[in-house]
Amino acid sequence: MNWGPRSERISRGMPWSRNTCLTRSCAVWKAVGNLRRGTKWQALEKRSTMERMVVMPLEGGKPVTKSMVAVIIPFRNRYEHLTHWLHYLHPVLMRQQLDYGVYVINQDGDGVFNRAKLMNIGFVEALKEYDYDCFVFSDVDLVPIDDRNLYRCSDHPRHLSVAVDKFNFILPYATIFGGVSALSEQQFLKVNGFSNTFWGWGGEDDDMSQRISYRGMFISRPDSVTGRYKMIQHERDSHNDPNPRRVQKLRETYFNIIKDGLSTLSYTVREIRKDLLYTFVTVDVQVPAG
Repeated sequence: MNWGPRSERISRGMPWSRNTCLTRSCAVWKAVGNLRRGTKWQALEKRSTMERMVVMPLEGGKPVTKSMVAVIIPFRNRYEHLTHWLHYLHPVLMRQQLDYGVYVINQDGDGVFNRAKLMNIGFVEALKEYDYDCFVFSDVDLVPIDDRNLYRCSDHPRHLSVAVDKFNFILPYATIFGGVSALSEQQFLKVNGFSNTFWGWGGEDDDMSQRISYRGMFISRPDSVTGRYKMIQHERDSHNDPNPRRVQKLRETYFNIIKDGLSTLSYTVREIRKDLLYTFVTVDVQVPAG
């Protein structure tokens, strides 16, 4: 799929869902470190209050950061989780003084879920709207406990959700790349994005980890204190059962990098809805028959 050269992708206006952090409007925001979240969610701010916090006034000056970040959330039927995510993450991202946009990529229908393909779609759709150069891929049920964990890209692909409460704040294994991760545009293109063929739960992040290694890069991480996350408890979604072929497919990653990913991405956009807090893109991922 060809989404055009960078010069043709620059937006002619600020999307409603994008926060442009300018020097005068963001100077007061500072990281506070450990956010000390309890096990219960705090009462949510009124939506109008959240919108006033997120949509900064367009005053003079230049962006504080040179990096423009698209946060991509693969999604289906997790509206309560999305509300919590927006409530906690927008203030964190503003304190980090980012020029960012949030893209919720919603899989249409009730077919088998394909998280990785949704993230590929998010990459492509975000670049149609604005000239982003950094992409953070986040599950909707994960929120950081420490706002010093920067949602930015680095010289190598970065795994941000290092220590999740579900796993007792311990990294499950050395090559894990699931949960929340960040790749620059060039890093993502270098690995041809995620595989499009992991239908159901599991395997797609390990496949990406292998792609990163095969392309001569390594995974960077924050320390286990800064990289702490809280996972919102939930039951596994219907139509997202474990992929029975995931182990076999991981043996084939090296041979599939070129022929399975951004280069073979196919989908149909059903609807794009602009919101002050995010862009909601509903897509048909073309679930295979059977």
